Amino acid sequence: MCLSIPMQVVELEAGGHVAIVARGERRERVNMLFVGPQPVDTWVLVQLGFAKEVVEAEQLALIEEALEALAASLDGDYDPQRYFTDLTGHARP
Repeated sequence: MCLSIPMQVVELEAGGHVAIVARGERRERVNMLFVGPQPVDTWVLVQLGFAKEVVEAEQLALIEEALEALAASLDGDYDPQRYFTDLTGHARP
């Protein structure tokens, strides 16, 4: 199973069909043919060198929360009251 990671477009190349995307310090060159040319600052889901989907702000927040939960679980610090607030109805601390 491959996981798509949200990354932000920071630079366009080749008429917008290739972009440089970033997440923190990580930068990648990705193919934009599935989503078409996107403006700088757009968030896209990246998998195996391809931007697969444009991500809106609400969806990005949910993905980031899920990635935080995964990291906390791997660190042995998962608190079910803190994550997936959209599913549990709990307010985030």
